[in-house]
Amino acid sequence: MFVNRVLSGMRPTGALHLGHFHGVLKNWIRLQHEHECFFFVADWHALTTHYDTPQVIEQNVWDMVIDWLATGVDPAQATLFIQSRVPEHAELHLLLSMVTPLGWLERIPTYKDQQEKLADKDLATYGFLGYPLLQSADILIYRANQVPVGEDQVPHVEFTREVARRFNHLYGKEPGFEEKAKAAVKKMGTKKARLLAELRTKYLEHGESEALGRAEALVDEQQNLTRGDQERLYGWLEGGGKRILVEPEALLTEAPKMPGLDGQKMSKSYGNTISLREEPESVTKKVRTMPTDPARVKRSDPGTPEKCPVWSLHLVYSNEATKQWAHDGCTSAGIGCLDCKQPVIDAINKELAPMRERARTYLDDPTLVKNIIADGCDRAKRLAAETMREVREAMGLSYP
Repeated sequence: MFVNRVLSGMRPTGALHLGHFHGVLKNWIRLQHEHECFFFVADWHALTTHYDTPQVIEQNVWDMVIDWLATGVDPAQATLFIQSRVPEHAELHLLLSMVTPLGWLERIPTYKDQQEKLADKDLATYGFLGYPLLQSADILIYRANQVPVGEDQVPHVEFTREVARRFNHLYGKEPGFEEKAKAAVKKMGTKKARLLAELRTKYLEHGESEALGRAEALVDEQQNLTRGDQERLYGWLEGGGKRILVEPEALLTEAPKMPGLDGQKMSKSYGNTISLREEPESVTKKVRTMPTDPARVKRSDPGTPEKCPVWSLHLVYSNEATKQWAHDGCTSAGIGCLDCKQPVIDAINKELAPMRERARTYLDDPTLVKNIIADGCDRAKRLAAETMREVREAMGLSYP
């Protein structure tokens, strides 16, 4: 049956900060109430750039999961798991690599961009070249149809769609496909079979995408169809073969640029972050020592908020009245920079307080986190194994 399934992952490369919360995790928390969600720790992906320092990955894995739970990601609403605990990801990656043209990998924009940004590392490895294909395996193995990404990651989702399409084209034409598809249609009864045929014609001959959606929904409703019959009908409706792998859609998300303590985007590489479990005293010290508008040398010098990194944080955390107060006070020299910073300090600490409290539960009892991940891995493995059975069968690898 067609399921509205979301998949997203994060690499365990260090403590999560407010940029991660506002850019990714707030979106996860919303999505978990709207869709079936799978969120995973991409530890194999961490090795593509940190292969020479694997000792830091384990602690980062558990710290990151605690940060997820602390922000409100709910294991009762979403499946949380670790990539390397589901080895089927690696198997699908290997099998997809047999049919994926090398040029498809080399043309992905982030390949050369990342090599230039990480010029201090030797990234002339297959793992780095092939990591978009591993990403594709991560998505396709769960038949996820939606992947939340920012604009810069859309090419990765398009690449995954191309890989799925090529795989289905190569291996979806099973012997007797048309006969099996028509036999499945008959199981639906005369009236529904006629409607399905009409909707297929509207889609294939007139390009009506709404007709395809209605036809797929009609197939979904049939309780007497096997999973194999459903996948054949999905492919038959599109004029192709059996749909073994699902083509995902990019779920474009707003990724607000969370400003760091120096006005640049918040990033570990810039050393300008506030972590999700930062203590109140540390938050206060970091914000109080932030640089401000260089024109305000003395307390009596008026400033320009738009030139001050603190103003960027007001735009994220302050209501209209507070922003007006800060703007007027800065331009008239009516308030000092420390006065201006205090509402930001209070707002950040208010946001982090429940996260610190929730995190304490898991820090005090690490078995809680281990159990959540174990349960998530079990569920992920079941779905992954189901997909791999069909992939092996399609590729002629299911012999006894």
